[in-house]
Amino acid sequence: MASFSQKARDLFAPKDMCQGTPWKRIAEFAFPMLIGNFAQQLYSTVDAIVVGKSAWGYDGLAAVGNAGPVINLLLALFVGISTGAGILVSQYFGAKDKENLSKTIGNCITITAIACVIIMIAGPLLTGPLLNAMGTLKDLYSDSKAYLDINFYGIAGFFFYNIFSGILRGLGDSITALVILIITSVVNIVLDIALVDKMGVAGVALATIIAQFISAGLCLWKLLKMKDLFSINKSTLRVEKRVVVGICKLGLPSGITQAIFSVAMMVVQGLINGFEDSMFVACNVMVMRVDGYAMLPNFSFGQAMGTFAGQNIGAKRIDRLASGTKQGLIMALLTAVVLTPLVLLGGPFLMGLFTDEKTLVEMAMGMMYILAVGYIAMSVTQVLSGTMRGAGDTMTPMWISFLTTVAIRVPLAYGLVYLAKNAGASVLMQEKMVFVSLLCAWLLGAAVTGFMYMKGSWKKKQVNAIEMELRNAAK
Repeated sequence: MASFSQKARDLFAPKDMCQGTPWKRIAEFAFPMLIGNFAQQLYSTVDAIVVGKSAWGYDGLAAVGNAGPVINLLLALFVGISTGAGILVSQYFGAKDKENLSKTIGNCITITAIACVIIMIAGPLLTGPLLNAMGTLKDLYSDSKAYLDINFYGIAGFFFYNIFSGILRGLGDSITALVILIITSVVNIVLDIALVDKMGVAGVALATIIAQFISAGLCLWKLLKMKDLFSINKSTLRVEKRVVVGICKLGLPSGITQAIFSVAMMVVQGLINGFEDSMFVACNVMVMRVDGYAMLPNFSFGQAMGTFAGQNIGAKRIDRLASGTKQGLIMALLTAVVLTPLVLLGGPFLMGLFTDEKTLVEMAMGMMYILAVGYIAMSVTQVLSGTMRGAGDTMTPMWISFLTTVAIRVPLAYGLVYLAKNAGASVLMQEKMVFVSLLCAWLLGAAVTGFMYMKGSWKKKQVNAIEMELRNAAK
């Protein structure tokens, strides 16, 4: 029994990624996170499935999807704060700097509380104008707004879960978040089914925020048990300009990246709504939900590489970056090559979970085949971007994202649709051009990210700066 208890404690303990073979440390962190990300993806997927299979049909499904870009836009900067916090936590944990680790975590909690109040007030006021700006179909407007308003009124659960799970990842603990997500995903499914018939789209939104509050509470409980690593008290909760600036310096570029992506998605959503075809809107929702699962390995390895790079830089083990990144990239590529065909083979079944409309399933699968190669390319983008962010360079991934999602993808989407229409192509072919533009953006993003990583300026600039800061702190 004692042996089992010790193994359990070791499993849930923070992982030091500065020792041992890099690929083993990365795998130990990434694969539990992959399962955890899978569980988190279930939140939005179950929402869509329950609505699509209910009396609300694919109009309800379209309403949920139509709300997505608005939520992502208003939450983008906070996601950046979470990213910046995770980077600093991993670096201070690697350096065994308890004082700065405590201040970083305490300030994150305070900033999160302030952000919750702002979004709870601003969110419901902005949802209407933003939905109108996207050209939301009249039949979808009321459900989309109800879904958004409930999400923003209960935003504290989402915010605190993300900040707490980001801190846990920075400490090298990806197991706790996995277990918590599995538990709350079950809660979310049960509540979805219980509430959808009475409340429709609003019911699945309410189910999600209840599950997120439970997630946040469980993550906080776990963090409060780590008193040997850091302290949470009045002193560490007090906002310090130095700490906030450090979090924002590392996190805002990532937040701006997310905001840019969300704005681009809103513009593209306007293009999709412009077809005035609720089936195509629903198709886009289904593709993006299944797309989320195909992307899971890429995001998981990207997050793992961020923690790996951050901890090793904090511990001044910069010599491990090159080999760790290479090994992480190989694992990510192999995983993508294996899983992508499986997602495509199981695609018709997955699409059938959302709707009984065979025409809609066939349309969605046609779009998935267009994107297939892009999932392998995205493994390159996520792993190399993760290393750069973990090293403290969040600006380079931001500019690459701006280039691919705004400067390339948006005008390309509109341009290809325009050319297809003028060439007399069918409406379906015009709609496919929206996804062709996304594939082009992914391929270009992988090429540019690879070039910037190989160039190495991110490493010389950011690593040297962090080393100097650690030396000064030691004095």
